[in-house]
Amino acid sequence: MSSVMDQGASRLIEAATRAFAEGRARDAERYLQQAQTLAPRHPMVLNEAARRKLFENDPAGAYALLQEAIKTETQHSDLWMTLAAASNALGKPDEELAALEQVLALEPRNLRALLQVAVFHETHDDKRAAAASYRTALSSIPRGVDLHPEMLAHIQHGREVVEANNLALETFLQERLEGVRREHPDQPTKRFDRCMDTLLQKQRIFRQQPTFMYFPQLPSIEFYERSDFPWLDGIEAAADDIRAEFLDVFTEDKMALEPYVQGMPHDAWKALNNSRRWSVYYLWKAGKAVSENMARCPKTMAALEAWPKCDLPGSGPSAVFSLLDAKSRIPPHTGVNNTRLIVHLPLIVPEGCGFRVGGETREWEPGKAFVFDDTIEHEAWNDSDVPRAVMIFDIWNPLVTLAEREMVKALTAGVADFYGELPSYV
Repeated sequence: MSSVMDQGASRLIEAATRAFAEGRARDAERYLQQAQTLAPRHPMVLNEAARRKLFENDPAGAYALLQEAIKTETQHSDLWMTLAAASNALGKPDEELAALEQVLALEPRNLRALLQVAVFHETHDDKRAAAASYRTALSSIPRGVDLHPEMLAHIQHGREVVEANNLALETFLQERLEGVRREHPDQPTKRFDRCMDTLLQKQRIFRQQPTFMYFPQLPSIEFYERSDFPWLDGIEAAADDIRAEFLDVFTEDKMALEPYVQGMPHDAWKALNNSRRWSVYYLWKAGKAVSENMARCPKTMAALEAWPKCDLPGSGPSAVFSLLDAKSRIPPHTGVNNTRLIVHLPLIVPEGCGFRVGGETREWEPGKAFVFDDTIEHEAWNDSDVPRAVMIFDIWNPLVTLAEREMVKALTAGVADFYGELPSYV
């Protein structure tokens, strides 16, 4: 019988909580009275009664009810949150913090409790502990989640506290590091500077996130050093001829360029799906030579003769002229396989174009190639009034051995054979 009563009281309390949140005070009170009649000493009935007493500015009454409730129920976070509020109102800081710690022991990502811990430290003038607690709270919020409007002001305040603390920390660290930097005046510091920027939350941490195949223990390098690819010299030397052949195709047969994004269901690609705003002219497509197109670009093909193709069955090599129309943007995305890298040879680059890989943004310079890892989030934009054109092709990541390449090729072919073809995300 008591179990049935407990279940009935729980349902009434849930109804009372909803009614109170929706501003239906009379309904909330009626549900609470019914629950008290049915199971007056039920811990959650006591908790709801305590919340009403807090609302009525009776923290002592609330505290007494909660002390009774936690004698029989210690695994419900709402009880501890209410007890933290009552302890705060009564000026019992040690008990308030202990109650919040109980909440987080039960629910480590409870945003209300995380924020309240930060407020606790801020109230007690411990700025650094407050900033650390706000940082933990902010990091627990999933990207894109909709927050209750009442939370937004607290979140914004937390960001401001963290930012102020980061600025103070940066000043402190710069002074601390000044002597060490002087000892190494000629050494590159780019990697260390990025390390410090992520520590100070000035940049996000970007990692490889291939949509198909992840090959472990390959470094997450956004842009590779151009000097590591001396064979690009020959391709750069032919940039004028390559550009001229692209322009011939573009002016004589623009419709030969096809939409790069076709049949993509995701909302992020809605603007470009089946659109020539981002269009390509294939020389190699998913591992197959496009002979007709190659024949129209003999100088380009001669320049690519020494290109170290990433020959993956049904997937690579790939080589295209890529056209991004005026006032167009390619949204952030990641590539399919980190055993390959991508080369861009810019051909036509008006002002207002840019390219970001991870935390680094670059401008294209016509005729100057660069190599990047497309399994790290990247995006491109053309804010100008004319199209932008780049030649794009893929290569093996040089850190993948010849034996590993053969195994990756066999693995890719195996997946294709299993499904009849490679999945659409490859």
